[in-house]
Parts: sequence; C-alpha cells; structure tokens
Amino acid sequence: QVQLVESGGGLVQPGGSLRLSCAASGRTFSVYAVGWFRQAPGKEPELVAAISRGGVNTYYADSMKGRSLISRANAKNTVTLQMNSLKPEDTAVYSCAASETALLGTTVRSKTEYQFWGRGTQVTVSS
Repeated sequence: QVQLVESGGGLVQPGGSLRLSCAASGRTFSVYAVGWFRQAPGKEPELVAAISRGGVNTYYADSMKGRSLISRANAKNTVTLQMNSLKPEDTAVYSCAASETALLGTTVRSKTEYQFWGRGTQVTVSS
C-alpha cells in the first residue's frame, strides 16, 4: 500500500499561482500512476491532471490545460501540480490519488481506477 499526503493549498488571488505537492510513503512509488482530482462543494470529483508511472505521459483536463503542469520525482516519492492563472472557479479541495493497476506509460482517467487517496488540500481563489 501507499499513503498519500497533499500540501501546498491555500488562499490565492485570481491570476495567482500555487504549487501542490503529493508526498507518498509505503510501497515503491514508481509502480503507481498518479492523478490530481478536485471537488468543489456540491459537485462531483473532477480529474484535473494525471501522470504515468514513469512520468513520461501526462493528461490535463480542458479546464486546466495550458495553466497547469504535473510532474513527479519518483526518487523523492513526490508528485507536484503547478497551477497558474488561477480563477475563482478553481476553488476546491484538491486530492492526489494513486493507481497500482495502471499499465506502464498510461495515465488513468477514471477515479474508480484509483485505489489510494490522500485527504486533500483546500485551494481558495478569491480577491
């Protein structure tokens, strides 16, 4: 198993940036594909970005494309999500998740395919 802990959330003004981190402990991190999800009050969880086990392939939701960058450092057991040009509609709890069933080189798009989840970090975009 793997344990995930997110950090880096907070309050930021519109147009600002945040860098979220997902720290993993437990099993070797490189066997997991990772995704970042967000959930706003009253809404379903939404996949924001995903990265393959080796970090070669990435996926971005249309809502974040061009404004975010997902990366990973397996030697440090971390995945980061850099978010720029933030908007009020980006306000949500952001959680990272790990999938141990992903094939090498693939990103995982469905939340049902993630087995391990962090508790999340709040991101609030407001002036």
